Amino acid sequence: MAKANYYGLILAGGRGTRFWPRSRKRHAKQVLHVTGERTLIQETVNRLAPLIPPERIWVLTSDFVRDEIVRQLPEVPAAQIIAEPAQRNTAPAIALAAHILQSIDPKAVFGVFPSDHVIGLPKRYLQFLRAAFKAAEKGKIAVLGIQPRWPDTAYGYIEFPGTAEAGGFDPLDVASFREKPDAKTAKKFFKAGRYFWNAGMFFWKAGTVLEAMRKHQPKTAALISSLPAFTHESFAAKLAEVFPLCENISVDIGVIEHADNVVGLACDEFGWSDVGSWDAVYELIPHDENRNATRSELLSADSTGNYIDCGHKLVALLGVKNLIVVDTPDALLIADRSRAQQVGEIVKLLEKNQREELL
Repeated sequence: MAKANYYGLILAGGRGTRFWPRSRKRHAKQVLHVTGERTLIQETVNRLAPLIPPERIWVLTSDFVRDEIVRQLPEVPAAQIIAEPAQRNTAPAIALAAHILQSIDPKAVFGVFPSDHVIGLPKRYLQFLRAAFKAAEKGKIAVLGIQPRWPDTAYGYIEFPGTAEAGGFDPLDVASFREKPDAKTAKKFFKAGRYFWNAGMFFWKAGTVLEAMRKHQPKTAALISSLPAFTHESFAAKLAEVFPLCENISVDIGVIEHADNVVGLACDEFGWSDVGSWDAVYELIPHDENRNATRSELLSADSTGNYIDCGHKLVALLGVKNLIVVDTPDALLIADRSRAQQVGEIVKLLEKNQREELL
């Protein structure tokens, strides 16, 4: 059963550059229909609803995409969908949310959720969320660890002491946080059995966040504490003044890795994917008999392992393998699936060439 002092913070400020050309500044990854009828951010709100109703959801995003998020989430109060005045990474964003929540509910406990992940088994997922919230109520910083399915170099890792049994609801002490490893280290982590993927989901009291910020990020803490209460008429103007002055740093590096009250849940399978690239979408949607995955009408001859997203037009493939083909009215992406993580490099080239109309 949902508790009245449980809140959700959805971080939705990213641009999703690895999803170009579909993902743009004003229509970023989190508001796209990537795997189903609902957009990724709509799915996020929907799966949280049994524990955190929409009226207790808060969203931090950018000016570019805020209006679209408001349109997509009519059940979330529009005042709770806030455009950050500047991109300053997750530590200032979470501190801001903690300041707001404490000003409206001194007993607030909140979870931090990415806006663009997929959860295949939401009921199992909610069981771990409830356990994490309970730990947070006791003054802990709780994190979710995802049991690795393979040795992956794209994720940071949470190290638990000893051999962590996946699937328990009792929080475990966290021995360390590890940054994204090289391939050799990732294999070592995978074999050891006590390293879990860091899913970027955190749970804490609002007061716990603010205390940790004062200790580990004093400059940002002082700036955020200078803000009036959220309901004050000068809040927006003051936020625009002080937020850009905050240090640009992630909450993992700036706060959590230094804290001594961190616990983790060693989660078993609940169908998590961060949907980090077009190749991840390929893995998530159905394949035909030739392992092609398509969002468009497809004719295929001697072609295997391709991902096709070209709107309503017919796509014909002949003798090609493992391609990503994404077509929009003003841009066409053709890439090797093995290089899906590098699509963001195209965006950097567009920025370098000042092709703002394609960003």
